[in-house]
Amino acid sequence: MIYRYRRGGLAAIRLVRRDNLFKNTLAMTLLEKISTRNDERSARLAGIGLMLTGVIFFSLGDALGKFMVKTYSVGELLLLRAVVSLILVVPLIWRSRGAFFQMSRPAMQLLRVALSILEIAAFFAASVYLPLADIITFYLAAPIFVTALSSILLGEHVDVRRWAAVGIGFCGILIALRPSAGVFDWPAAIALGGSIGFALLMVVTRSLRGTPDIVLASMQFLGTIAFGAIAAPVGWLTPSARDFGLFLLAGGLAVLASLCVNRSLKLAPASVVVPYQYSMIIWAAMFGYLVFGDVPPATTAFGAAIIIGAGLYIFLRERNLGHDETAVNPPA
Repeated sequence: MIYRYRRGGLAAIRLVRRDNLFKNTLAMTLLEKISTRNDERSARLAGIGLMLTGVIFFSLGDALGKFMVKTYSVGELLLLRAVVSLILVVPLIWRSRGAFFQMSRPAMQLLRVALSILEIAAFFAASVYLPLADIITFYLAAPIFVTALSSILLGEHVDVRRWAAVGIGFCGILIALRPSAGVFDWPAAIALGGSIGFALLMVVTRSLRGTPDIVLASMQFLGTIAFGAIAAPVGWLTPSARDFGLFLLAGGLAVLASLCVNRSLKLAPASVVVPYQYSMIIWAAMFGYLVFGDVPPATTAFGAAIIIGAGLYIFLRERNLGHDETAVNPPA
């Protein structure tokens, strides 16, 4: 590739190979070096590995958040976690600073931030009362909600088979809610509301797919900081040195998880890596049992299996129909 530039009135010609320029630049991140081979199989395997790793990081962050909200308020957790996350991505923000001045559809951007705050606050609020596996089960229903909401809000065509999968998925949700208990458990209602908020977040994100990832993530962090600054003073408890380290770890896990998932989607097609996000239910059940002594009831496991089956069918059906693949990070 030939680059021409003028300096002091003299013309110069520099011959540079584009690929060598990319390989030698300091802007190349560690995650971009994971797959050193160019063949498709290696890229897909690296993508799967990164997706599984990202899901583990998300699950660890969820378990850590559940542990922290036993002592600290949800507002304080969200504030300190988001501050740490934002600080860690400052180099990426600086690298893409020009994109922040070219954001389109500011109203939709603000709506997306509000939805992200709603769903993550609901997640951790529900975690005070519910096992992680129960909450994740409700959040795994998000693709089912997305299919229904995309038809209603975006006017996307949904065929009979996918509507049938949506109906089956809702049956799984009802089973997981355990309505036979006689009363509708309000923590479960919070988790279910959070999963609907997460689905709306995905629908809005789909409409903003042209916005760079770092802009979307940074806006979420800033919005969470603003919410936390308002909510955190209520019941504020100054963290000990150990707990402050846990807040730092929570923010770091959130950033690492997002980087792994986003990188996996660049290395391999969404149809290859996204189904591995369902492994989150396994980690949620394991961490819930080992850390909190929670044992998911049979109804939750059965409902989760139905929800996962319906979600996978919807995803594979959309891929077979040639629709645009939309994938987002796992919840929280």
